[in-house]
Amino acid sequence: MLMFDSLNRHMLPPYGCDWVQAPNFMRLAEKTVTFDNCYIGSMACMPARRDLHAGRYNFLHRCWGPLEPFDDSLPEMLKQNGIHSHLVSDHYHYWEEGGANYHTKYSTWELSRGQEGDPWIGDLNTPPGPHPNPGRRGTVADQDWINRRHMPDEEDMPQPRTVAMGLDFIARNHRRDNWFLQIETFDPHEPYFVPERFKRLYDHDFTRIADDWPRYARADNPELTRHYRFLNAALVSMCDHYLGRVLDAFDRHKLWDDTLLIVNTDHGFLLGEHGWWGKVRMPHYNEVARIPLFIWDPRSGLGNVRRQSLVQNIDLTPTLLEYFNLHPTPDMRGVDLAGAIVDDRPARTAVLFGHHGGHVNCTDGRYVYMRAPANPENTPLYNYTLMPAHMKAPFSLEELRTMEFCAPLPFSKHCPVMKIDASGARAKGPSRREFGTMLFDLAKDPGQANPVSDDALEARMQKMLSDSLRAHDAPGEQFTRLGLA
Repeated sequence: MLMFDSLNRHMLPPYGCDWVQAPNFMRLAEKTVTFDNCYIGSMACMPARRDLHAGRYNFLHRCWGPLEPFDDSLPEMLKQNGIHSHLVSDHYHYWEEGGANYHTKYSTWELSRGQEGDPWIGDLNTPPGPHPNPGRRGTVADQDWINRRHMPDEEDMPQPRTVAMGLDFIARNHRRDNWFLQIETFDPHEPYFVPERFKRLYDHDFTRIADDWPRYARADNPELTRHYRFLNAALVSMCDHYLGRVLDAFDRHKLWDDTLLIVNTDHGFLLGEHGWWGKVRMPHYNEVARIPLFIWDPRSGLGNVRRQSLVQNIDLTPTLLEYFNLHPTPDMRGVDLAGAIVDDRPARTAVLFGHHGGHVNCTDGRYVYMRAPANPENTPLYNYTLMPAHMKAPFSLEELRTMEFCAPLPFSKHCPVMKIDASGARAKGPSRREFGTMLFDLAKDPGQANPVSDDALEARMQKMLSDSLRAHDAPGEQFTRLGLA
């Protein structure tokens, strides 16, 4: 599995983009099944990875955080059944408190340092040259400036090092059976630190603006929006180059004969669409929510075909387990995609997606229903956990003072869990007053520019949302928070 972070499908030629230079993604599409209706589950980085490990949504029950003791972890299940799982990654959230037990589930792992503001190089000297993002001065941006100083050449950058480690694993083990390799790069996540040779692919003066790090804010500067789009395109071209290295390894070692290949991402990113940069404050429009997915299954031998089945990353968990002749656990909610690969067999009729405390979204592939919180206070809202950690720190003492133990969740293996008030959490979602509930018809309005007003259709989508919430064991207060019966 080759996993990118924040890879926009609308920036990829196989999904209709006619200006981003990414020939290896076209090469990939010619060899694989391309899914046209793959949606995110939980936002953002580590919640999406918990979805992938456990085969079920994170966002209905807790914020960003570690794997829970009761989670069924895909790589750990493989490891326990004699299948060697290996992770190579530069995704630095794996060594923060909110992600520190994900990589340990693999049999072996290698990590490369230096992405974004990864606290990597301890250098107290001011780096030479101008700050790459002078408008963002602060701990994270300054650390990023220091990190870049210690990557003088392309091969020193995290993505090339990560892919090289993955290729080393393939070179050592391609003749062996029963292994799962996850090559995971933080790119093309912002900041858009990219070698000059990829910038030269585009007719844009990258030196005019000293800013390669979009804020999660309203896109109020058209020139800056254009700059970000070209930077993102250059970084996508870099990702394309290193995807090509992986495809070359498949050709060289004849891995197409017997090796499953999945190329995926966790979510997309707004580059000025809908008047926003970013991915979390605003509702999850399709630029964020509808993501690329490519799968080569040597059992079917199907390539250069497209599938319309509605799928998500939680489906990759049972797909991988079944490929190794293992079975999903009763607590997993994903669906094996083998049938969808062969003949576009529907995996499900609806999917949910969102982030903890924000809109809860539901789609059947044609209509997207974005249900906002029913009150400005966005209550009631709780975290259910036995691992009370946020991205970079434990839960605060103020949060923990609200903690009470509650009865086991349907999937917590008979363990009671902490129930912690989350109504004051920094990451709570946008209020109804700012965005409100919205309904879109993708067939008539693929750009989601004009919300639909149709009481009968909304009632049908409300029922679909409520049924899906129950099917995914949503706590009762989610219905109250969303104003659902």
